Amino acid sequence: MLEAAEKKRLIAKARQLRERMVEVTYTCGGAHIGGALSQHDILVALYYKYLRLDPKKPDWSERDRFVLSKGHGGIGHAVILSDKGYYEDKLLNDFNKTGSPFGMHLDRLKVPGVDASTGSLGHGFGIALGMAMGARVTGKSYRTYCLIGDGECQEGSVWESAMAAAHFKVSNLICFVDRNGFSLDGPTEKVMALEPLDKKFEDFGWKVLTIDGHDFDAICEAIEAGHQERKKPVMIIAKTIKGKGVDFMESKTGWHYGGLDDEMKKKALDSIQRRYPD
Repeated sequence: MLEAAEKKRLIAKARQLRERMVEVTYTCGGAHIGGALSQHDILVALYYKYLRLDPKKPDWSERDRFVLSKGHGGIGHAVILSDKGYYEDKLLNDFNKTGSPFGMHLDRLKVPGVDASTGSLGHGFGIALGMAMGARVTGKSYRTYCLIGDGECQEGSVWESAMAAAHFKVSNLICFVDRNGFSLDGPTEKVMALEPLDKKFEDFGWKVLTIDGHDFDAICEAIEAGHQERKKPVMIIAKTIKGKGVDFMESKTGWHYGGLDDEMKKKALDSIQRRYPD
């Protein structure tokens, strides 16, 4: 269980960066904000409590690795990396514009702090597996964390990686599924049913935990349980809400990608402030 002060700090940071996501989406004209908001609390817990990183040395060989396999959530990753000090926040004002280092999917060669360029769904998971296995081969102590989308779990390459990770007992790999229930084309269970997703990963040989992906106590407890696992890779199925924090976006397929005008920006910020009061 988190200490009250630390939980309050994480909630405040999540609110601050949700607001920044809205501002950047407004400025750049559009982003994959729905999925960035659903994954957000997981990334906040990782970056502000667990990941061993040094923004002044983004290529530090002992750093923990994080792969955002659902690369379209890049706007959520970008605001966190900025806040952590990898680059100046003002650079985000040109997000996804000509000449900007920030595309909709973050490029590791252009954005400090990004460990893998992802976007073609399914391959980030395999990259994370390779990183985790690389630590074993080179005798490094770093952990690798990965976040995949639930729609992404309809890709065959996800299951190839899942099978390999279990076979090689890659216990220094902790993965999350952002289980918001939606993909670009609609509810995942209508597009290509995934359930029972937990049982599928268990059958592939993973230790599986299912949590509320917006509850910091649950997120942190699951990560710490993952740290104790010595024989299996760990999959944390995080039940989330697409567009979490912005009431008119929540659980709406249409907010997989979208832009904001002046009125919508105000409504979005008002919603976040109501949901996360000071």
